[in-house]
Amino acid sequence: MDRLDNTIRPYAWGSTTALARLLGAEPTGEPQAEMWMGAHPGAPSGTARGALDDVIAADPEGELGAQAVAAFGPRLPFLFKILAAAAPLSLQVHPDLGQAAAGYADEERRSVPVDAPYRNYKDANHKPELICALTEFDGLCGFREPRQAAALLDALGVDSLKPYVGLLHARPEEAALREALTAMLTADREEMARTVAETAAACARLGGDHAPYADLARHYPGDPGVLAAMLLHHVRLQPGEALFLGAGIPHAYLNGLGVEIMANSDNVLRCGLTPKHVDVPELLRVVRFQPGDPGVLRPEAAADGEEVYPTPIDEFRLSRFVLPEGAPAHDLTRNAPQILLCTAGSLRAGECELTPGQSVFVPAGEKAEISGTGTLFRATVRV
Repeated sequence: MDRLDNTIRPYAWGSTTALARLLGAEPTGEPQAEMWMGAHPGAPSGTARGALDDVIAADPEGELGAQAVAAFGPRLPFLFKILAAAAPLSLQVHPDLGQAAAGYADEERRSVPVDAPYRNYKDANHKPELICALTEFDGLCGFREPRQAAALLDALGVDSLKPYVGLLHARPEEAALREALTAMLTADREEMARTVAETAAACARLGGDHAPYADLARHYPGDPGVLAAMLLHHVRLQPGEALFLGAGIPHAYLNGLGVEIMANSDNVLRCGLTPKHVDVPELLRVVRFQPGDPGVLRPEAAADGEEVYPTPIDEFRLSRFVLPEGAPAHDLTRNAPQILLCTAGSLRAGECELTPGQSVFVPAGEKAEISGTGTLFRATVRV
């Protein structure tokens, strides 16, 4: 197996302390938002054999296994991360596989530069993802029932919110959510800025369930995403809890430290809370306007102490092992690629000692035995 040397991405919303604390390192004073583990060409992990994407490209079946190559092609189909948010990320959705393939083909046909800020589809893949909390973790996920969202807005007593409240009382519910979000994202920018300012002041005054939206407005003053966020469930995950974010589900991460795994894609359509491009027509085509419970996941016990986070896709499978002192070694050998990440304690994976934040890549079929005391996350695929 290969010890991984991983890149830390310094996005502005990143925490200046959380990743350093996990890694037992001195903070640099700069934001450290994401640590990438995998073979994504944007920041492939390093190994003693070279960059992981090059290692896999040189022998896909040897590294990934014949079944994984047959199912997903000659590349690692997932990207694994540690995410450390100190400020809200953009409110966004991801396309399904058909939408991604069609959108990518259309932009290629129109010769839209892949690095253009207005390009929507960087590749032809979908991007389902799973976030699992290492600390308390706040996020937004999925639509509230429209009448619940209307009550949240109406309680603020802001006159300029009344039209949105009216739209949310329409029927059917999917149409009510579509009309309300469309109206928010297409409103006059100056009028919206005033509405957001009034809304933020009212949220700060009332506190409670309204408090998170005052904080959003502090980070993104005047942004229509502040109102759009009030259409969504606010979720606070406890350590070990997770959210699965499928195609078309609007979501945003607000604050906290977690491990994230996703299909290997860069396709993001933004709704707000961002200075970046928002393509409203394409966004509205991709969003699924279905209210419902955000579905907080807790791991399900499997054989040999493994705890599996259930997800409905094959490109990734996330599980964890919590090993108490004196626990016997666990054999994790699998005919599929794996990345093993220590998040607590002191563990041994094969010949590699792992402390928090350290990880290894295990090629398909390679012997993988773990021992020690601590918490290990296992990222692999379903084959």
